[in-house]
Amino acid sequence: MKKFRISLLGQVLIAIAAGILLGQFLPIPLARVFVTFNSLFGNFLNFAIPLIIIGLIIPAIADLGKGAGRLLLITALIAYGSTIFSGFFTYFTGEAIFPRLIAGSAQSASAIDSSAAATLKPFFTVEMPAPFDIMTALLLSFCIGLGLSAIQGNTLRMAASDLRDIISLLIEKVIIPLLPLHIFGIFLNMTLSGQVASIISVFVKIIVVIFVLHILLLLIQFSLAGLVARKNPLRLLKNMLPAYATALGTQSSAATIPVTLAQTLKNGVSKNIATFVIPLCATIHLSGSTMKITACAMAIMMMAGMPIHTLDFSGFILMLGITMVAAPGVPGGAIMAALGILESMLGFDETAQALMIALYIAMDSFGTACNVTGDGAIAVVVDRINGKSGHLMQRP
Repeated sequence: MKKFRISLLGQVLIAIAAGILLGQFLPIPLARVFVTFNSLFGNFLNFAIPLIIIGLIIPAIADLGKGAGRLLLITALIAYGSTIFSGFFTYFTGEAIFPRLIAGSAQSASAIDSSAAATLKPFFTVEMPAPFDIMTALLLSFCIGLGLSAIQGNTLRMAASDLRDIISLLIEKVIIPLLPLHIFGIFLNMTLSGQVASIISVFVKIIVVIFVLHILLLLIQFSLAGLVARKNPLRLLKNMLPAYATALGTQSSAATIPVTLAQTLKNGVSKNIATFVIPLCATIHLSGSTMKITACAMAIMMMAGMPIHTLDFSGFILMLGITMVAAPGVPGGAIMAALGILESMLGFDETAQALMIALYIAMDSFGTACNVTGDGAIAVVVDRINGKSGHLMQRP
């Protein structure tokens, strides 16, 4: 008999609902137990974030060195450009419409600022200092990852691979299973402080906006692909819809590769290019994930009354496009990889990070579907470039 399992999204939704419901009548001493857990889990997460960055980013960047030379560079640049475009497209759209959506929930700022406005305090705290700060972890990851992609040695590469496996286990077996309980505690505390209604109302509005934006993004991507390849963009997009639907169910770019590859071939992309570009873009092209993180970060910052400066957010988006290469293959990998720069570049505290995770997971399948569908557009463009350049790649 098959064992019934609740998806991570289901667990998060249950945690939010339970936090709101139990917050109405749970005794204060019992509620403080969950607040104490949140304090311990938050401190552990701060300890683990630099390790997550190093463990995921080093092997991800190192693996990019294995490929077809110039064609790899072309594909990586197009994928990075698409990811960055998604971030800035979302930023400027959010800057135009989010203030009106969130204006009525300005009072929710106190609920986001856990350090100043949390109704309940933990019974005790345990300090868990990180081994090094976020920026050190990022710089170390880039230096070692790029170095490994350039040299032939395998010793450090194998060590990085083992570290990735350890960090993946940490995320899959410890952090992800405990996230719903952490989110439950956050919403329990916000319910007790009387701020949860405004938070939920904003969440619903932001989810609707992001859904519309990711459809527009796909139309833009395939319009550009159709223009470059001189093909009907709507037909190209229509052919990719089975991959979109599959990704909605699997919530995994890697698991959707066979369908994405089959539909890309239907768009007339040569087999050599398709079998190279699709698996690569499943790793490095995360325009949908970047859109979600950018929009959610802006919404939470506006709700918290935090200043949003275009220059600072531009740096965040550019860095996000790089750190996203660590995301695929690990449940919750995108938001886990982004937590470090959310903290170091945007000043997100423990509560803001928990809200980011909850809001991100609520739209996880749509982001993945946007990622893999956009991979098909990139494959069309790369195939056209390869054909005009005298076939840079003759075999897979």
